[in-house]
Amino acid sequence: MKSLLILLFSVFISENNFAQSPTIKAQHYIDSIYQAHPNTVGVMVHIESPNQNITWSYAVGYSNKVSKTKLSPNATFLTASNTKTYVAAAILKLVEAKKINLDQPITKLISKHSKQLMLKSGYKTNDIKIRNLLSHTSGIADYANDSYFEFINTHRTYQWTRDEQINLSMTKNKPLSAPGDTFKYADVNYLLLTEIIEKYTKQPFYKAIHSLLYTEKNPMLNTWFVNLQEQPKSCDSLAHQYWEKYPWDSYDLNPSWDLYGGGGIATTTSDIAIFFQELFNYNIIKDKALVQQLYTAVPCKTATNYCLGIRKLNMAGHAAYQHGGFWGTDALYVPDLNASISIVILEKNERAISAEICKAMVEILSLKQ
Repeated sequence: MKSLLILLFSVFISENNFAQSPTIKAQHYIDSIYQAHPNTVGVMVHIESPNQNITWSYAVGYSNKVSKTKLSPNATFLTASNTKTYVAAAILKLVEAKKINLDQPITKLISKHSKQLMLKSGYKTNDIKIRNLLSHTSGIADYANDSYFEFINTHRTYQWTRDEQINLSMTKNKPLSAPGDTFKYADVNYLLLTEIIEKYTKQPFYKAIHSLLYTEKNPMLNTWFVNLQEQPKSCDSLAHQYWEKYPWDSYDLNPSWDLYGGGGIATTTSDIAIFFQELFNYNIIKDKALVQQLYTAVPCKTATNYCLGIRKLNMAGHAAYQHGGFWGTDALYVPDLNASISIVILEKNERAISAEICKAMVEILSLKQ
């Protein structure tokens, strides 16, 4: 598989193709990947590269594998855990405004209901800091496990609440470790962060996040929390997103299972790439040292590349700040290139292909024109 992808890519960076523009090379590569992997259903990509005057969206495949509706580059999609970067940025906006600080204990910041549940389950809320929630080093065990997915599979229209999910996490699990000791990715951390956002903005978290992160260059006109906000009239319809394991079609599931901060945002590849571009160019959070916290590792005993709502990784020889989502979504910013890339694979089982596309797009942008 990997050798096939390398062979495909080598064709498009050969001397015969070198004179082509980056977007033509990118389109050829994506088309070839889709032809080799039609089970992806559809692939969407956006490249935002101001240094090369590129703002480019592309899509291939179908938005609905049953009706064979052609996939539009402007189709919207569920970002799932890509939402966590938005939540983290909103928290840092509150830090920038001196409403909170990253090393503040959460005991007086979360709701009374959540605090009581945590204390009853053995969590020391005075020891857990905001930074621990952002970095998944709180020691809190998650509710989103195999039994949770099995329940969703047999109760596809069930309406979850945030309180119910936090309660499930606390009543079904005990603390994994002391705060700061262990990295364990858990959506519940970000549900608690949305409670903190609500406390200091006096708004529902989904409205507050939009208000905190809005800029003129990034108005997020095609971005909303599905089922909590009305879909903007300018938006294209949501693409169907699939998981063959059960099988699932995102249209058949009540989005509340992944809605309250761990996931929930629907957007376009363009909107999310521009958000990353604006975020890491200090146009949303002006304090450069604070933005750098997003991609600064939090020391713990478990090896991890997760920082604060962002993973820091190497992509084709370049540092990159990335986050992915359950359904097969990825977004990343490459500081060396001052470029952002977002990718959607509509079949979750094929999401590993996204990493190969990311790498290829970075290599294409790295070529001297």
